[in-house]
Formats: sequence, structure tokens, C-alpha cells
Amino acid sequence: MDVSIVHSFFLIFAGAAVVASIALYTKQPLILAYIALGVALGPSSLKLVDQPELLEGMSHVGIIFLLFLLGLDMKPSHLFNMLKKASWVAVASSLAFAAVGYLTAKAFQYTEIESIIVGLAMMFSSTIVCIKLLPTTVLHHKHTGELVVGLLLLQDIIAIAVLLGLVAIGGAEQNPEQSAYLHYLLPVVGLPTLIIGAFAMVKYLLLPLITKFDRFHEYIFLLSIGWCLSLATAAEVLGLSAEMGAFVAGVALATSPISQYIATHLKPLRDFFLILFFFSIGASFNLDLLGLVIWPALVLAILSMLIKPTVFRFLLKGLREDRSTSWEVGFRLGQVSEFSLLIAYLAASLGLIGEEASHVIQATAILTFALSTYVVILYYPNPIAISDRLRRD
Repeated sequence: MDVSIVHSFFLIFAGAAVVASIALYTKQPLILAYIALGVALGPSSLKLVDQPELLEGMSHVGIIFLLFLLGLDMKPSHLFNMLKKASWVAVASSLAFAAVGYLTAKAFQYTEIESIIVGLAMMFSSTIVCIKLLPTTVLHHKHTGELVVGLLLLQDIIAIAVLLGLVAIGGAEQNPEQSAYLHYLLPVVGLPTLIIGAFAMVKYLLLPLITKFDRFHEYIFLLSIGWCLSLATAAEVLGLSAEMGAFVAGVALATSPISQYIATHLKPLRDFFLILFFFSIGASFNLDLLGLVIWPALVLAILSMLIKPTVFRFLLKGLREDRSTSWEVGFRLGQVSEFSLLIAYLAASLGLIGEEASHVIQATAILTFALSTYVVILYYPNPIAISDRLRRD
């Protein structure tokens, strides 16, 4: 096992360095280079990395750190106001995108349940891609960034409800009433419990410890990682997602003057795991099904990139947002989500959809990651822009 992991890491990171160099020379997005590397080295191609499930589990840590760092940049008062303001936009847009996905899947003659699940998968935008392409030192502190983050968080809440619903449906045959009851009761109680507990822990434990030992940088680093992963684990126990727990951990620490120091020193660790995440997306895709799924996936991807910005432009107009801000938010949220991948994996494992429908969702996610990344790096400020004028860290 150890030899296999070391060998896999060598191939992934040495390969990532090569494809990243090629991408930079040819002015292509690094995210797409990592996904392409996963496709090339994964089980359906060269078969050089044969543990995509293990790598996918490890890459999940990158998402957790990403949400933790995002939370460190969000003041609780600003976040609450934005969530309250944008809640109806998130719900209305999700319903519109679900309808588009459902009707498209029906047009390609997928079954009723498969069409519903494809529609559910189309509801959400990628937290990872959107936040990766947001300049952390600029947009997170401006109105556009707050809108993007607020909508993503509201979508994440809806996504968690969808995942819980699928789990409840899947477990209905064994214990129908108890399964559904427990899965829906836990998050209702769990979210406020997690938030109250997090802020209390920060006030009465973490901040006194940080104040007393702030000279020891290694200690602050370890304390931050422990706090992030503790809240992520607690969230899962309470029926929520680990990502939401990590975000709450970050927001609870955002009031501390040391929050930006923590954010700066955790970024390399986050990037390490995010490379694994994007690699695992490519590695888990079965190329043998490409001919069957490419056309519905391509149609869904194009519709996503066209309809999502238009819907957000229309709905944000109701919040009196200006035209340029509305379009930018819409294009930044134009892709489908990593939650869509989770929905595809879960629905397939529960026998609700077939492998072909699952790969339609996966292919749509990969295509929209690519299309959305190109749009953002060419037209909006981001950390990996081709143009020096648009590059913002």
C-alpha cells in the first residue's frame, strides 16, 4: 500500500508539474491540465494510477481546507446580511436549473427518475472552481465576492438537503420511516448546535490559546488544522457536510486578528489537496462510455453556460444589482458543482440511476468546469488569468 501511494503521488505531482508547465506556456487553465492528467493516467486510459477512490478521499481534505480559508475571509455580520438578502435568488435559480436539466434528460429519453436526478445535479454551481477563481485579497472583501459566496453557501445548504433526501429514499426499503426521520431531523438540530458551539469554543478556548502562544508559529499552524478538521468531523456527526463544518470553523475565527495569518500559511496545504481533487475527477471518468454520454453532456453544458448567467442576471436585477455585477456573478456561477458529482455517485450506488446517466452528470461537470474557467480567466479578475491586467491573487 505504501509503495503504491508513493508511486501514485510521484506520478501525480511530477505529471502535474509537467502539464502545468505546458499549460502556462500555452496560456491554458491549470485546473483543466490536472483533470486531463487524471484522465490520461487513470484506470480507463494508461492505468498508471489505480487507486482513484483513495485519492478522491484524500482530495476531499482539499475541499475542507478551501472552505475553511473562505470562512476566514468572511465577517459574520456581512455573511448573515448577504445570506438573508440572496436566499430567494438561490431557491428560484435552483428550481429553474433543475427544470432545464430535467427537460433535457427527458429529451434524450432517460427514465423519469434519471431525468429528475440529472435536473437535481444541474441546480448547483462549483464552490471549488468559483472560489479558486476569486481573488482572495480583492473580491472576497467586495460586493461581487460576497454575492458569489452567499449564493454558493445557500446552494450548498440545498445540496445537502438533496443528498439527505437521496439517502433517505435509498434506505427506505430497509427502514423507511425511521431512516427518513433521522436523516432530516439531525441537520435541523445540528446546524444551530454547530454554530453556537463553534463561536463559544473560539471565544473561550481558541482565542485565549492563540493570544498566549502566538509567538510559536508551528503551534498556531497545528491549532488551526486541528480546529478545521474537528469542526468538519463534528458537522458530519450532526448530519451536515464536512465542508459546512469547515466553513463554520473559518467564520468563527474570522473575527480574530490572526485570521489572515492563518489563511496565508494554510494555502499551500490546500493547493496540495486540490490538485488531488481535480486529478481524481479525471481519473474516475470511464472513457468507454464517452461515445454514449458526450451529446447529452455537451447539450447540458452549453445550456448551463447560457442559461445560468441569464437567470442570475434576471434575478439579481430584483435585488437592484447593476448590470455588470449581475453578469459577472452569473458567469462565475455558470458551471455545475462537485455536489453534482456526489449526487451522481450516490444515486448510482443506490441503484436509482444507471452508469450511463451517472457519467452524463460527470461529463457535464467536467465540460462546465472547462468552459466556465475559460470565460472567467479571459474576462474577469482571477488568480490564474492569462492577462496581467486581470490577474489578482
